[in-house]
Amino acid sequence: MISNASASSDSDGGSDCQMSGLSVVIAVLTYRRPDDLIELLPQLLIHSCEVAQIYDISPPTILVIDNDPDGGARETATRFGDGVTYVHEPTPGIAAARNRALTESREFDLLVFIDDDERPTPGWLTSLLGTRLRTGADGVVGPVVSAFATPLDPWIADGGFFERRRLRTGTEVRVAATNNLLLDLRLVRSISLQFDESFSASGGSDSLFTRRYTGAGFTLVWCDEAVVTDVVPADRATRDWVIRRRYRIGNSWARTELALTSGRARIVRLRVALLIAGTTRLLGGTARGVLGVLGRSPGNQANGIRIAARGAGIVAGAVGRTYLEYRRPVGG
Repeated sequence: MISNASASSDSDGGSDCQMSGLSVVIAVLTYRRPDDLIELLPQLLIHSCEVAQIYDISPPTILVIDNDPDGGARETATRFGDGVTYVHEPTPGIAAARNRALTESREFDLLVFIDDDERPTPGWLTSLLGTRLRTGADGVVGPVVSAFATPLDPWIADGGFFERRRLRTGTEVRVAATNNLLLDLRLVRSISLQFDESFSASGGSDSLFTRRYTGAGFTLVWCDEAVVTDVVPADRATRDWVIRRRYRIGNSWARTELALTSGRARIVRLRVALLIAGTTRLLGGTARGVLGVLGRSPGNQANGIRIAARGAGIVAGAVGRTYLEYRRPVGG
């Protein structure tokens, strides 16, 4: 466990809008991406110093959670000195790594998640903290914008596969990913909230976590100025990959809906509703894709396939099938 001498002892779940005296930790989960860490960590150190000066707090601790069984990120992370704390979490799966971040941060007040393949833009961390301060929200979510290592296939661009939501700052949301997220750890601890490790290999543990967070009455708001850039490698900018990703998103969404529902009758009704919703998307998307082919409209074809793939994933999740996008090879 990492410690912070200025960490607050407040554990009653109250929301404190003041920054004075609060301690902040930035968690970076990583798996065999040393080059990304080399680029990201110096940027985070700059942001850490910036918010310390602006808000007159201790510089946020940067916590690297290495999910590589071999601990391959140790040398890269430790070269940055005391500003970066390295922790090895050998249990496979991103949910286990996220839970380790919660454990290691239990003496801190605020936790910020960012992915190892992302890059914060100027003012990112000050914007997250400033939005929390102004709104009194219990958590803040920022946008992720994709950048590509190679020119993007026009078919993928026309299909909107990498488009993500943008909202007005202060807009309340009920669900978020952990790729750009600030949480009040005191509230997380007050309800003993953890990431569900049954979602580790499939994805979706962050969506389930944040839905339980907001379901407990805590607020998440959007900060459109706190932008991070997602660096998309060439092997993730292919038609096959983006279609499989849409299928996985639909599958995870259905599974999180089911995980949040209790009672046999309610679960049966939900499965039926999911089957109808998924089938509607599957058939509607397929029809649009066919019309796109017949009408020689790559945009309609791509959008149709995107919608159909998500629908197919929802149907699969409704009947109990799980797509393990993040399943690792044995020993990996």
